[in-house]
Amino acid sequence: MNTFWAIFTLLLCMAGLSTPTALAQGIAGTSDKAQPTAEELSPEAIDAQWVAATASFAQQRKRVLDLADATTAAGPFRDDWDSLATYRVPDWYRDAKFGIFVHWGVFSVPAFGSEWYSRNMYLPHDTDPTDHDYAHHVATFGPQTTFGYKDFIPQFRMERFDPAAWALLFRKAGARYVVPVAEHHDGFALYASRLTEWNAANMGPHRDLFGALATAVRAQGLYLGASSHRAEHDWFFDGGRTFPSDVNDPRFAGLYGPAQQRRLESDDDAVVGKDFTYVSRAFREDWLARTAEIVQLYHPDLLYFDWWVGSPDFRETERRFAAYYYDDAAQRHQPVVMNYKFNNMRDGSGVLDVERGELPGIRPEPWQTDTSLSNESWGYIDNDTYKQPEPLIHELIDVVSKNGNLLLNIGPRADGTIPEAAQQTLLAIGAWLDTNGEAIYATRPWRQFGEGPTQLASGSFQDKKEKPFTPADFRFTTRAGNLYAIELGWPPTHEAFIHSLPSTGPKVQSVSLLGYAQPLTWHQQPDGLHIELPQTPVGRYAYTFKIGLSPPLNP
Repeated sequence: MNTFWAIFTLLLCMAGLSTPTALAQGIAGTSDKAQPTAEELSPEAIDAQWVAATASFAQQRKRVLDLADATTAAGPFRDDWDSLATYRVPDWYRDAKFGIFVHWGVFSVPAFGSEWYSRNMYLPHDTDPTDHDYAHHVATFGPQTTFGYKDFIPQFRMERFDPAAWALLFRKAGARYVVPVAEHHDGFALYASRLTEWNAANMGPHRDLFGALATAVRAQGLYLGASSHRAEHDWFFDGGRTFPSDVNDPRFAGLYGPAQQRRLESDDDAVVGKDFTYVSRAFREDWLARTAEIVQLYHPDLLYFDWWVGSPDFRETERRFAAYYYDDAAQRHQPVVMNYKFNNMRDGSGVLDVERGELPGIRPEPWQTDTSLSNESWGYIDNDTYKQPEPLIHELIDVVSKNGNLLLNIGPRADGTIPEAAQQTLLAIGAWLDTNGEAIYATRPWRQFGEGPTQLASGSFQDKKEKPFTPADFRFTTRAGNLYAIELGWPPTHEAFIHSLPSTGPKVQSVSLLGYAQPLTWHQQPDGLHIELPQTPVGRYAYTFKIGLSPPLNP
């Protein structure tokens, strides 16, 4: 790999493309409209521009990759799926159940559309009628030749960012792990990267944002994750190559990346087998180095990847990283988690993540769903709306009953503050968990996940199809030999009725309501367990019955 980079860089210089120094002359300035677009450049020529712009980091990239390769060579995991399938999900993750995702970045400066503003502002012919980012950008900031995405960076200051306050809020919310974005699709690293000048420590906030939050999170006793969305950076700014824009300017290729033209012959991103987008070996090696650098600098307990690492040309590199990450963790005696989407990893070699979605039943292997507290965007945008505590608490309960975890996202403002509405919902979730947490944390599924009339749509991106639960809906978990039945509404009849516990089955020995000190009257009958309830609800959102059975459940 080292010879590859040395020869490639030499050929670029011989070809007279430019020197790395000349290609990284700052972030401001008007781009020459005469710069060639994708119609005039081959994928290889486009990639050569990006390689030249990043060539000054070749030696550091070599050091990172050499260390990664040496770690894998000495570790218990090999770079093959049979070896990776021997991975085991750590207990800390299975017990944690609830985490916080943080989508922060330069995209919070325009605060418009979504966290994909960086891409959509360069799509003049976007066929999605809901995307108005291009027209908004031109009307508000000017043409992309004079004001590109790079020009938002000086306004991304995070001057009110208080990592200790954030971490305390997350702990009060009941989260057990926190996953800040280390780098989104836009290519701007939010940590002190030594492999790119386009990072938060070098410009914008002039601070290692990820590192500061990592320290604060661990000081609160929480586990630290990191998410990387860099794989998609290979093509993310491709729209800017279809018309005159600063994406075509080689001086800024270090930020905008190759910006290869997306060639997806499907309307579904999950169908990676029909994705024919060009991605070079150089970009995959750089992705590997950038991701390994996060491990070497911060040693996260969890790594989350977006979907494109599973594309045909990328999967080998993803596998190679997984071997390194697991071997580095084994060397440090650190139990870690690697999230993947769709079919991007072999079953058992990582932890499946279902974005904005659900599963229809109990999955034998632990899994995770991630969703956003805000309704329109993962990152901060003006005038967004926020989910109320009840549907999120119900989602947490449902997911945990099916052997999953919930990773709930928040999007901070560009000044480093978390929207007040998001804070209020987080604290309400934490208050519910203060009372009912023993039915969530460190639990395992029962023989069935629940009962009741409400049927949820399964699969990714189903969150807007969710139906409200009713008092007839229950979800079950187990812990320390006890069964927990969580009722997703307070019944107007003041009686909880659990069909799944008839007198012909396991014998009920005790029933209590978490948060209620008085004894309950209950009767186990052939049609199920009947529990008489107080006249007024005890707590809010969902109500947990702790049930002792004979014989006791296996802990």
